[in-house]
Amino acid sequence: QVRLVESGGGLVQAGGSLTLSCAASGIPFSKLDMAWFRQGGGKEREFVAAIDRIGTGTTYSDSVKGRFIISRDNAKNIMYLKMDGFGFDDTAVYYCAADRLGNPGRWNQYSTNLRSYNYWGQGTQVTVSS
Repeated sequence: QVRLVESGGGLVQAGGSLTLSCAASGIPFSKLDMAWFRQGGGKEREFVAAIDRIGTGTTYSDSVKGRFIISRDNAKNIMYLKMDGFGFDDTAVYYCAADRLGNPGRWNQYSTNLRSYNYWGQGTQVTVSS
């Protein structure tokens, strides 16, 4: 069983920066493909960023590309999301997700789909203020 715990959310000013963390346990971290999703008020959960188990493959949604950076430290069993240039549309609960997606071809195809992930954290709230 995989346990994911997010931290680092909070209140941030528009244009500001914040870094989220996701600590994983239960399965060797280096075997897990990881991702961040978010869900704003009244909206469906949407893909933000994903990183493969090695940490060399990353992908981003168009809405965060160039502003957010996903990374991981396999020695510490932690994934990060460094977020810069906040806009009000970034206000959401941010969720950490994990699973083993398979070979690189499958990661390329499925890493942005929330149905690819069976393990989820409880979420951390990020609120952007003026």
